[in-house]
Amino acid sequence: MPAQIRRTLMNIQTTHEEGGRPVPVPTRLVCALVIIRNPWFGRGFVENLRPEIQEIAPEIGTLLTGMILDVTGDALEGCGKASVVGMGGELEHAQAMTHTLHFGNQFREAINAKSYLAFSNTRGAAGTSLVIPLMHKDDGGLRSHYQTIHLSVPDAPAEDEIIVALGASVGGHPHHRIGNRYEDLKDMGRDVDNPAGV
Repeated sequence: MPAQIRRTLMNIQTTHEEGGRPVPVPTRLVCALVIIRNPWFGRGFVENLRPEIQEIAPEIGTLLTGMILDVTGDALEGCGKASVVGMGGELEHAQAMTHTLHFGNQFREAINAKSYLAFSNTRGAAGTSLVIPLMHKDDGGLRSHYQTIHLSVPDAPAEDEIIVALGASVGGHPHHRIGNRYEDLKDMGRDVDNPAGV
């Protein structure tokens, strides 16, 4: 069964000034969303979610990846994912569409990412805030790319829907100056290449 798509949306935020100072090269946060019918809605407790995951997740992963790359091209640096399931579904239904390689690897492979995709999943009514955490696609220790996209869709998710989203950044957080994880490790006297001391 292919995804039953009601709507796709794009959100692009460009920051020209932060902290009262101009951003020399404006940064961008980009989000692609798809609103789909929840394939498990009204079916009671479904023991095995994998058949629908394997059919729908690659389709929407490919769709959202294409939407993101149409905006960012090769300039993409940060990435993440999120989902919100309507009140007629389970949190597991939201997670099912994002916590699978059938979805995430469509994006990761297209951008040659080395990091995993930061994520959030929640359950709520129409207008529930969608929060997409981001980090650098190749290096999870670069705090310059720890950013969060916040937005909501006034009429989604309906009770029988799931919103699935991918997020991306072009550039890091404007005027980043808190340092990186590696500097903290050095401050603590730990080996940057072996932080656990193993």
